[in-house]
Amino acid sequence: MGEFVPRYKLWLESADGLVMSDYRLRLLALIAETGSLAAAAAAMGLSYRRAWGKVKELEANLGHPLVRSEVGGAGGGHTALTPEGARLVEAYDRFRRRVEAAVQAAFAEELGPLAGEPRPTA
Repeated sequence: MGEFVPRYKLWLESADGLVMSDYRLRLLALIAETGSLAAAAAAMGLSYRRAWGKVKELEANLGHPLVRSEVGGAGGGHTALTPEGARLVEAYDRFRRRVEAAVQAAFAEELGPLAGEPRPTA
């Protein structure tokens, strides 16, 4: 049997729909990092319209704004996360990392020997 590793997709849903995923985490994190929805969209290979639609979908499903935009000025516009958006990004990223660690630990314990890894001893 060859080597293998676990793969999974993680997202959060409410009764209203999707409220966060790894993909949307990356989009929001890039908005925070660049200060620009356009730059975040370009970094992900998305059109501005598609990126804006993903943000608006999350906001509608959560019931509060995640970003705020300031138009124009000498340096152009600027987009930033709202305090709620920043908290969601930070909390989901922590959650995502904890899930990853739990998946890796369960894999090592249950399937590691089949994947060619030594079984951990407790």
